[in-house]
Amino acid sequence: MKPTISDDIIENALAGKTTKEDALSLLQVPPFELYGLADRLRYESVGDIVTYVVNRNINFTNKCIGNCWFCAFRNNSGGYVLSIEQILAKVKEADRLGATEVCIQGGLLPDVDLDFYLNIIESVKEEFPHISTHAFSPMEVYHAARQSDISVDEALVELKRAGLGSMPGTAAEILSDRVRGIICPNKLKTSEWAEVITKAHRTGIPTTATMMYGHIETLEERMDHIMLIRDIQKETGGFTEFVPLPFMPHNNRLGEEMQKAGRYITPGTEDLQMYALARIILNTHVKNIQSSWVKLGKKLSQVALLCGANDLGGTLMEEKISRAAGANNGEYMSAQELEWFIRSSGREPRQRNTIYSRLFDSVDVGKANIKIS
Repeated sequence: MKPTISDDIIENALAGKTTKEDALSLLQVPPFELYGLADRLRYESVGDIVTYVVNRNINFTNKCIGNCWFCAFRNNSGGYVLSIEQILAKVKEADRLGATEVCIQGGLLPDVDLDFYLNIIESVKEEFPHISTHAFSPMEVYHAARQSDISVDEALVELKRAGLGSMPGTAAEILSDRVRGIICPNKLKTSEWAEVITKAHRTGIPTTATMMYGHIETLEERMDHIMLIRDIQKETGGFTEFVPLPFMPHNNRLGEEMQKAGRYITPGTEDLQMYALARIILNTHVKNIQSSWVKLGKKLSQVALLCGANDLGGTLMEEKISRAAGANNGEYMSAQELEWFIRSSGREPRQRNTIYSRLFDSVDVGKANIKIS
């Protein structure tokens, strides 16, 4: 018979003091007990409101000097680099559809420096000052600073001055140098990722935080990752949300190596455990746990709302990176459909802005079926 959750573990969770040992112990309890505790903490933290953002992803290039094993998006032989005019055309369409945010990321180009990134932000903000620019991972900022031979601090100050509103906390993968040395050896190390994020927060640039799990990492390394996010949040308070992202194993070297070893995509129960543990470990520290409908699929992302999650992410309008790695859950979910999923879960939908500082009324149903190019 599986153990139940002890009173001590519940008390630690309520106080925001879950230990690594607590977290590992929770993986041994019946899943629905774990989900129930996470759902309780979700309710006590954010109530029954489930949020989403109307946004558009813009991946400005699929060319990259990196050699990450998990990437199916990189294409150096026949790749593309969007011009400023093409980026602005995508922002214009997003604005027409009511987007409040554009999320801009891309591969690492060998022949660009910080000016390239500043030009993107300045161009978007000049024409669309009301659109939030959520852009550039810690790896991109690190790369831009290195290419310009300046410090990360200087790069962040310049990006903020240009109009950067917030940063996605991607390029985190698993914050373990053992894992990173295998799956992304040319990427910044754990301490460097944490340094860029911490400096961004201190510069006044809030960020999200992510974790790509379900490949070669151990359960202990997953817990260490979430604990590090918690430690940074205690220091800076700059994380707006945490997003667990199951690894997509198709069309990439890491997935091929896993399949040779008889390992495949994470089971749904394991995904829900990760969402629950994220809520429990981060309780009182990071209020928002985002369920990725692109990674999980629409139905399982809805179930995650009963296991600690309180945000469904964005409408996206286009999504290239996960799709290249085998995700088949679509590139666009309208605000109307997101609200329908939320209501059918017994929750109250609210559109939010990028940093959760403003909630909006229900969306205009007249925009439900506009075609996106």
